Amino acid sequence: MSGLEIRQASIEDSALIHRFVIELAVYEKAENEVLATVADIELSLFGAETTTHAVISSFNEIPIGFAVYFFNFSTWLGKHGLYLEDLYVSPEHRGVGAGKALLKHLAKIALAKNCGRFEWNVLDWNEPAIQFYKSIGAKPQDE
Repeated sequence: MSGLEIRQASIEDSALIHRFVIELAVYEKAENEVLATVADIELSLFGAETTTHAVISSFNEIPIGFAVYFFNFSTWLGKHGLYLEDLYVSPEHRGVGAGKALLKHLAKIALAKNCGRFEWNVLDWNEPAIQFYKSIGAKPQDE
């Protein structure tokens, strides 16, 4: 995992994040469904009223992936939760530990914020992602 870094994204990363979003959509066979522009990313992730955050993963100083997350709330737990909207690592860089490093980074944020949950969704056909999450001990919640 040497050479791997995770950092908070900044507005200067908006075009990079947009590119990753497009790459993710291509992978998910939904490229035509992406309506967001770079300007939308700038406003939504870095505007004054944002409640959404992003982190960038780099390997040897080359950006290779990202994660977007926000905080939700569970009335049953009486606590906030961290919801992972997107996690993506470029195919040519999968296997260097970036996905696990991104999840670990977000888990630390969730713990620091005293979150009761750390949740995400996975497409039911995305077997590589399902196996990845299972490999770290995640368990599906079908409800």
